[in-house]
Amino acid sequence: MKTPGHIVVGVDGSPSSLDALTWAVGQGALTGADVQAVIAWEYPPLSGVDPMTPHVDWRTRAQQTIDTAVDRAPGADSVKVSSAVIAGHPAQVLLDASVGAQLLVVGNSGHGGLTETLPGSVREHVITHATCPVLVMCHATEAEPSSE
Repeated sequence: MKTPGHIVVGVDGSPSSLDALTWAVGQGALTGADVQAVIAWEYPPLSGVDPMTPHVDWRTRAQQTIDTAVDRAPGADSVKVSSAVIAGHPAQVLLDASVGAQLLVVGNSGHGGLTETLPGSVREHVITHATCPVLVMCHATEAEPSSE
């Protein structure tokens, strides 16, 4: 009998990454797979250059983001969910974490805003370089009421 394996899901606190986590937990419940929620952090370009800007502990901020996401994910108490906070570029962190996974789940856009729609985005990079299947989760938004 084949073991269920594990699902890696990228979490950055954006609505689509939270949807991705919820979906991954549901899939884990259906298949028996463990879920590993992964968040990457890195120092922003030029961080610390402005002496008037308060110090930000980027690792702690990432840990708080992933802890909150996992705590609020529906069904997370019925599936083995682990979390990892890893320093590095998000695309490379997710690719490394997903080696040997049965699936990598990412949101369709993160906190990058417009840059997430450009070639070279985290999403594009993991889709083209992952060694396992990749599911891209779109955030479900409520439709605008029609004016008709």
